[in-house]
Amino acid sequence: VLYPGRDETGLVPSSLFAGEAIYTAGGEPDAGEIAERVKLYWLPYHERLAGELRALKERFGYALLFDAHSIRSEVPRFFSGRLPGFMLGDVEGSSTAMMISAAVIKTLADSGISYRANDPFKGGYITRSHGRPAQHVHALQLEMSQRLYMEEDAPFRYLNERAQEIKPTLEAMLRTFLNAAAFISGHG
Repeated sequence: VLYPGRDETGLVPSSLFAGEAIYTAGGEPDAGEIAERVKLYWLPYHERLAGELRALKERFGYALLFDAHSIRSEVPRFFSGRLPGFMLGDVEGSSTAMMISAAVIKTLADSGISYRANDPFKGGYITRSHGRPAQHVHALQLEMSQRLYMEEDAPFRYLNERAQEIKPTLEAMLRTFLNAAAFISGHG
């Protein structure tokens, strides 16, 4: 459970964020199929990710993981009201060195786009399991409201003009993440 007391979708969701069923009644995957999916897809993905982070750390002395997602601006099943544009999670300071998080948060604050840190998302499984700042592996999670770059209803068109407006903020966030991590790792 990532967020105790809050509705979650689970490892193999059976419904969409809006609550609609993904599978027809009786067609949901059983425990055996879920175990098979974990074995075939989930486990190899996470083993590969861990291996890539190890290789980066061996090569550079540190590794960075920026886990980015997008979400509808309004998801009543999980949250009341409208979500901010950007939500940055560092698992309350445990997945990334505080200096790095503070620098990235300042970049968000300077952007003029609404944001929150560790609210409502602190960081999911990837951020929590791979971020190890004491071992120089830093992980941040970004949730971005889809309204910043696309239509949130059908036909879900990509809105290039809006996307171009947030591109400098995304670039600044990543540049700040890289530079702050290099600095505290003695490589900047």
